[in-house]
Amino acid sequence: MRARPFIKWAGGKRQILKHLTGSLVKFKDYHEPFLGGGSLFFELHNRNLVSRAYLYDYNSDLINTYNVIKSNVTELIVELKKPVYKNEKEAYYDIRSLEVEEAINKAARFIYLNKTAYNGLYRVNSKGKFNTPFGKYNKMKLFDQETLIMDNKALQKAELFASDFTEVLKHARKDDLIYFDPPYQPLSRTSNFTGYTNKSFGENDQIRLAETFKTLVNRRCHVMLSNSKTKLISELYSNFNIEEVYANRAINSKGNGRGKIAELIVRSWKNKQVPLFRVQKQVVSEIKQ
Repeated sequence: MRARPFIKWAGGKRQILKHLTGSLVKFKDYHEPFLGGGSLFFELHNRNLVSRAYLYDYNSDLINTYNVIKSNVTELIVELKKPVYKNEKEAYYDIRSLEVEEAINKAARFIYLNKTAYNGLYRVNSKGKFNTPFGKYNKMKLFDQETLIMDNKALQKAELFASDFTEVLKHARKDDLIYFDPPYQPLSRTSNFTGYTNKSFGENDQIRLAETFKTLVNRRCHVMLSNSKTKLISELYSNFNIEEVYANRAINSKGNGRGKIAELIVRSWKNKQVPLFRVQKQVVSEIKQ
């Protein structure tokens, strides 16, 4: 069994994992400041490449859910098995309207809304209220028990932070690997979506992020980032190694608009890429010693 994302997440990285993992350098601790579904963290854990991780996200409900899986996964599974979590419109809007404070119930509500909301979209309004409509799925699997148990094991290696991405500057050290997966720079004004929290992520934030990227590089960290292929992103990271990849659109109101689009993967390292299987062998060798 493998650890893997327990939620659907717009912009999730499972489509481009082979590109993200295809060329890595040996690293010490792992950092992911825009955690989301955690695809890369779980994949690196499955390959025995993570000894310690620092995982961050500004979405406090998401981080609470990760913390509950880390510390109270059995209680969470018991809660998720309750019949109240039905794939029905009335039940959905009843649960969506609840104000929940207790951590386990809050995590169960988060997972339920994620699995039953339209497109699995996590969207909040300016007051921070979840406002995605019901998804109307014929079938809905709320959770996979084995996945939650495997994710619980993976998260024992991790410290979790509900914070802005700059929190990484407090923890990252030389030879650590940092992967940034921010809300993507919009390809057009009409394609803008940054509603994961009640804080938008605009051009100034992209510039702040690029400055953070460069600060970490100056600390001799290994830094990687994914983003959309736009003029701004290309200019901000023009001094680094940029790879163009393609992925299906995750969000589009029109079915015929869900074609493959170009994305960029930015890496701080050049001319020292190491195939992942070689990194794995190094790690195994170190363990044997």
